[in-house]
Amino acid sequence: MDKKSLTALARQQLKLAVGASSGRSSQTVYGGHQRHLRQTVVALAAGNSLAEHDLSGESTVLVISGQLMLVSGEKSWKGSAGDLLVVPDARHSVEATEDVAFLLTVAV
Repeated sequence: MDKKSLTALARQQLKLAVGASSGRSSQTVYGGHQRHLRQTVVALAAGNSLAEHDLSGESTVLVISGQLMLVSGEKSWKGSAGDLLVVPDARHSVEATEDVAFLLTVAV
């Protein structure tokens, strides 16, 4: 059994993201290349984004704090703290409408 505080990790990653020239930071909290499931806390400073990319398996985004937009083609979904977004099976991007931290879960 391993226990981690997503709230504490989100705060830490947001602090790093705000101070980084890229405006983002992340830390994998479970899984990796040797597992089918991977969970990563990602933080983006307001106005920054994860560029459009393809889906590499089933994935969800659980917003821990802040707000984001998940964009796929002409469609977009707003996510706020506590929201769970299912990532569409298509090219997509994530945009921080304010400082945001989220748990990205991917199953491959």
